[in-house]
Amino acid sequence: MITLLHISDLHFGPPYHDHVGESLQIFAHQLAPHAIVASGDFTQRATPEQFAAARAYLDRLPTVPKVVTPGNHDIPLYRALERVRDPYRHYREHILPELDTVTRIPGATIVALNSTAPMRATVNGRIHRWQIELARKAFAGLPEEEARIVVAHHHFAPPPDWDRVEVMPKAKRALDAFTSFKVDMIMGGHLHRAYVGNSLDVYSGADREHGIVIVQSGTSTSRRGRAREREKNSLNVLRVDERTIRVTHYMYFDDVKDFVPTSRHMFFRRGRPALDAQGQAEAEAIFREDVT
Repeated sequence: MITLLHISDLHFGPPYHDHVGESLQIFAHQLAPHAIVASGDFTQRATPEQFAAARAYLDRLPTVPKVVTPGNHDIPLYRALERVRDPYRHYREHILPELDTVTRIPGATIVALNSTAPMRATVNGRIHRWQIELARKAFAGLPEEEARIVVAHHHFAPPPDWDRVEVMPKAKRALDAFTSFKVDMIMGGHLHRAYVGNSLDVYSGADREHGIVIVQSGTSTSRRGRAREREKNSLNVLRVDERTIRVTHYMYFDDVKDFVPTSRHMFFRRGRPALDAQGQAEAEAIFREDVT
């Protein structure tokens, strides 16, 4: 069983809330995850000071592999010359030199793709063909039981209950490719409201039987939440084994000064349980565990 902590949109700078950030630190150390995924927007305005604060915060989290990816707020918005000449300079200096990464932990391969597009699509982002090829090579030849996870800041699928959101251009192309690579899950942020679902909820896809689990985090430490998470904070805890993905969504509540579980979701990996007698028995046991 792999445990992942998924946080996003820390927004160091004026929107960051210290007391929420400290509660997240306590939560993370108590959880003791195998890896931490932070899906972009470490800063509000991509200044060196904000990046330095974000770096210090990441260093205080548990000493486990950390999967990071830039967000649109991590490139300078109003400093146009810097955005043209070297948009990732401060991100590379403080967070990570690489923008697209492959992280391997026992039982999972996690590919983080930089979805920001400083010159063309500062809001909705982009995923290029060469990044899809990078993912293909990273997942090629993996054992069937190893989890395959993609991380990007921008969303490939809109919230099923909120249709006023545009996804990345060519998102369907990427989803079809990821499905062919047997990707189990996509993790992201950007919208400042969490949702958990399946790519088939919003796009039937070229393969209509094997959707990809979509796990989006809200803003974990700023009060820039939107929709039902307006002025709220959230994160996700994921537990992945050879057969299932279980996602518990947590929200921060001021009256208890802590992150509290608010919903739980379970998916069979690659869309369905094993259809043999043993697989059916295990699926029924998991279901009984979840409902009791």
